Amino acid sequence: MQSQTLTQLHQLKLSGMAAALQLQLEQVSTYEGLAFIERLSLLLEQENLQREQRKQQRLIRQACFKLNACVQDIDYQHPRNLKKSQLAQLAQLAQGDWINRSQNLLLTGPCGSGKTYLACALGHNACMQSYNVRYYRLSRLLLELTQAKADGSYHKKLQQLAKVQCLIIDDWGLETLKPAQRNDLMEIMDDRHGDTSTVVISQLPTDQWYTSIGDNTLANAILDRLMHNAHRLILKGESMRKIMSNLTQDEHLG
Repeated sequence: MQSQTLTQLHQLKLSGMAAALQLQLEQVSTYEGLAFIERLSLLLEQENLQREQRKQQRLIRQACFKLNACVQDIDYQHPRNLKKSQLAQLAQLAQGDWINRSQNLLLTGPCGSGKTYLACALGHNACMQSYNVRYYRLSRLLLELTQAKADGSYHKKLQQLAKVQCLIIDDWGLETLKPAQRNDLMEIMDDRHGDTSTVVISQLPTDQWYTSIGDNTLANAILDRLMHNAHRLILKGESMRKIMSNLTQDEHLG
């Protein structure tokens, strides 16, 4: 009977309940004093917990983060204009409340200052809160849209991007956009404005983004949608890659 019940639970894809039941069967003295409904409640609790964990891991895989980062591991020791008190003021941001409010986040600072890590950490935390997240470098995002136009899936791709609750766009402003790329970016921002959250990472300060877009009219339209209701973090200081390097001077190749 026990073996048959465990088999049926697995067949019904209730592996969390099966694992919890197996534990109860192995530790009889621990659970024998509990009422039936209490033991059943423990089985359901384990099933829900396991499903939530699987969902979180699926969301993290689908996000395609560049870095494996989490909020708890953010480095505050090195001077880069990032303080614990600063993120404490954004406590709701770390808990995903900013996504509920369809707010954006603009991360700027020099190369290596930790912008991408910080964005991936916040994105990871959003996944743990059951939000769907997607990380892109801007050049690859625009390339995917160009390819989508060629194979006829352009509108489907735009619809998918519009539904991403937290879209992270890295390397913003590295190159001046072409006319078609500006239009693509406008489509993305217009679809997302007021409904979802966007994180933008750039080495350029925000007042130089107009020039990087390359067209004043479209730049105004794009940035108005992006900067409206946006949090801003401006990082400074020496490259974290240089600071964290484990190679000594003797270990570097001459």
